[in-house]
Amino acid sequence: MKNWKNWLRCAGTSVLAAAFAALSGCGGGSGGGSNNNPPPPVTTYVLTVNTTNPTTGVAITVAPADNTGAGNGSASFSRTYNAGTSVTITAPASAGVHAFSAWSGCTTVTTVTCKVTLNANTTITAAYTSPAITVTPNAAIIGTQVQFKAALPAGVSGNVTWSVAAPSGSGLSAGTISSSGLYNTPYPAPATVTVTATSVQDTSVVGSATVTLSQPAASSGPALSVDAGNVTHAINPLIYGMNAFQLAGTAAKSAGITVDRWGGDATSRYNYQLDVTSSASDWYFENHTGATGVQDTGAFSAQVQADRAIGAKTIGTVPVNGWVAKDGSSCSYPKSVYPNQAAVDPYGGVCGNGMYPQGVNGCTNSGGCNITGVAATVTSTAVDATWTGNWVKYLVSKFGTAASGGVAIYDLDNEPSWWDAVHRDVHPAAFTYDEVTNNGIAHAAAIKAADPSAEVSGPVMDYWWAYFYSKKDIENGWGNGSPCWAPWSNPVDRDAHGGVPLIEYYLQQFAAYEKNHGTRLLDYLDLHTYFAPSNLAFSTGGDTQTQEARLNSTRVFWDATYTDPNFQQPNYRTDANYTPNCNPPAQAPQVIPMMKKWVAADYPGTKLAITEYNWGGQESISGALAQADILGIFGREGLDIGTLWGAPDPATQVPGLMAFEVFRNYDGAGATFGNEAVSSASVDQGKLSIYGSFRTKDNVLVVVVINKTYGDLNSSLNLGNFNASGPAQVWLYSAANLNAIVSKPSVAVSGPTGGGTSSSLMTTFPAQSITILAIPKV
Repeated sequence: MKNWKNWLRCAGTSVLAAAFAALSGCGGGSGGGSNNNPPPPVTTYVLTVNTTNPTTGVAITVAPADNTGAGNGSASFSRTYNAGTSVTITAPASAGVHAFSAWSGCTTVTTVTCKVTLNANTTITAAYTSPAITVTPNAAIIGTQVQFKAALPAGVSGNVTWSVAAPSGSGLSAGTISSSGLYNTPYPAPATVTVTATSVQDTSVVGSATVTLSQPAASSGPALSVDAGNVTHAINPLIYGMNAFQLAGTAAKSAGITVDRWGGDATSRYNYQLDVTSSASDWYFENHTGATGVQDTGAFSAQVQADRAIGAKTIGTVPVNGWVAKDGSSCSYPKSVYPNQAAVDPYGGVCGNGMYPQGVNGCTNSGGCNITGVAATVTSTAVDATWTGNWVKYLVSKFGTAASGGVAIYDLDNEPSWWDAVHRDVHPAAFTYDEVTNNGIAHAAAIKAADPSAEVSGPVMDYWWAYFYSKKDIENGWGNGSPCWAPWSNPVDRDAHGGVPLIEYYLQQFAAYEKNHGTRLLDYLDLHTYFAPSNLAFSTGGDTQTQEARLNSTRVFWDATYTDPNFQQPNYRTDANYTPNCNPPAQAPQVIPMMKKWVAADYPGTKLAITEYNWGGQESISGALAQADILGIFGREGLDIGTLWGAPDPATQVPGLMAFEVFRNYDGAGATFGNEAVSSASVDQGKLSIYGSFRTKDNVLVVVVINKTYGDLNSSLNLGNFNASGPAQVWLYSAANLNAIVSKPSVAVSGPTGGGTSSSLMTTFPAQSITILAIPKV
């Protein structure tokens, strides 16, 4: 057989193959030629056992054991069986506090027992019924806080978590609920919300209540009065202003703003010659181009032209801090020079935030450490009052003097309180009395020399404590003011200036300049007033508790009974109310009366400007009411300039714009609030605030009433020393239509009787609304 080469396939016909079939095993068996091919594989299927309520932890019995010997299990689990196997699965009648309810996926079911014949992969589920938490109550009145309670079923203990949801598809807020179940209603509100409590011990144990939200019933409101015979002062139209108002077309025209401020952090270092500026700490200390990088078409010039197009005056900002950007591309903290910074511009990736994180370069502060020692000239050029004077001369050459329609007013920089923080790359030192005052006088003199008709506004201070102390004082108190470490604890700068509060010293020095030189350099005392509580500035409308806090806090501008713990008494050691206590009592800011008092004492004739403020909620009726209330207060209290920071977006913040239209264009055809303030009063300004005015051009008494409550109020309005020639024309702004001020039916006016001089009317002021009444005079 030496010529044999290979075995042939057993199934073949070769004689040689057949001869050796028995030896090879190919023929089958141990010889004899029977077929010995292996049997086909056995088909298996997977049985998956699940439970619901709860989904885990339920012990299930299974018989027979599967192909691996596994039987009973704790859901969820799987077992593998040969095809056709019959399996019996039994669930317990209860799982903790959960009662067995039903099987699904079984071939047959007998109470808690499920039988399955496996002819395919199969999933079965034992459903349990969770005991319910009882949630109460099931109703809430809009504008109130409601304490919800959760009654736990037997066998369940511990705490619950709370949630609240609006109906599916609703675009309205559901309100908010605290961890203790205290619910704050929303406004506007859906008809119902669902409040749910979930057991912490067993999250499958839940309970819900469908809660009906109802508006408070209509009620009698506080009595209102206007004395048309008591004109208190002319209303300065410049209170209806904004910052960086860049709206175009009809949105700009409809809002009717009267003054537009070029201000904010980025304007402090604006270089008009190159049209470049620095974003400072607001954005990685980067320089950037304003609009075109060309002087004649730069960002500030573009704003002046846009303002002129809508008939608004412009407020500019000049660099009292002493620096302007040198180009449109540098940054103070490039990562190539200062690697491993806490943050880097996520878009450019080149410039850092000027801070090392803890553990880098010796930084031990958990909040990070400022990088120091950077040269200001890396990004900026030093300038003085001469530079400012040249800029004003250029603007006069381009737009004319202020008197002929050019730039009307110049701010002496922006928020010196934060120069050593926002602009620390060029101004790391805290401002002092002398710096702000002396530099302010120098720049104001340069402005007046270049355009005697221009007005000047300063010191543009924004921080409560900086009204009374320099930043040097404040930081010295924080760092060296044991035992209280407070802004007033070690005021070395104020001490060196006769103990005079910062703002008053500032006014006194400008008054002294005028006395010595015969020229008024300061026309406006200018403050920023971010006094809305709980960081409500720039926030959204919020729940009704937030809304009420927003509306209540507008009292900060005038009310001697309104205090906020953030605004403590200045507490200088010679103050009559000084206390060595490290937590001095709050002081009512009374912002506008306080400003008037300073001016009267230190520089009579100086006008009042608030060039930044924001009360938030601009997308909501809450924000509109607050903004309208503030504009009414500005007019009643005699402010001269008011410019909202954060011009409302005409696409998403229409209510914020509507608050201005209430006073500037309430009928859509240019009708405005009056130009003279008349005495007006509400028995309860917290419910109905009222602002009266007289429009002299057409002898119309224009009254704005704001209902701050969540229910309709029926109130009488007494019109002292007034005889109407016709009914009151009525316009309404409310949540019913956030896109328009709506004309409503006129209201009859009852004239004087029995020789009297007063008229009156009675009407309903809808919940959360602004009503404008225009009443013609005989």
